[in-house]
Amino acid sequence: MIEGLSVATIAQPGRIRTILLASDLAPASSAAEELAFELAGRLGASMLLVSVIDPRHLRVAGGGFGQRVDQVRAAREAAAQGIVARGQREGIPIRCLIWQGEPGEAIIEAAIAESVDLIVMGSHGRRGVDRLVMGSVSERVVRDAPVPVLVARGSAA
Repeated sequence: MIEGLSVATIAQPGRIRTILLASDLAPASSAAEELAFELAGRLGASMLLVSVIDPRHLRVAGGGFGQRVDQVRAAREAAAQGIVARGQREGIPIRCLIWQGEPGEAIIEAAIAESVDLIVMGSHGRRGVDRLVMGSVSERVVRDAPVPVLVARGSAA
């Protein structure tokens, strides 16, 4: 159940046909996944799972990337298959895209390219120096997305 949130406040029936679930496929993203599945089920919408690998955060000693990006991609593909399987079990059509680049920009580009009607994403809840250094992907998407964005707050770590 989505506490304190009515589907009527999000969209009129039939207006939301595709929901983009932006996820790094980490446990902190589970709240966004739950929200996206609940909305898709209630609205009869399909889902597009978008996960973006940011190579700037994968540098290894010596400044190279090497196998690390491939390893991250393989892990994300495996995690994405679990979400796709859930969609199949729940009767929700779902596709998956794994991109490489700056996450906020890539999520917005995917939303435009795929003509989605709503973006659902999580927030890691970074504060202070971490937020200054890492930035906030959810902030960027909320500010610049061409469609409504719902941000699900993950549980505190």
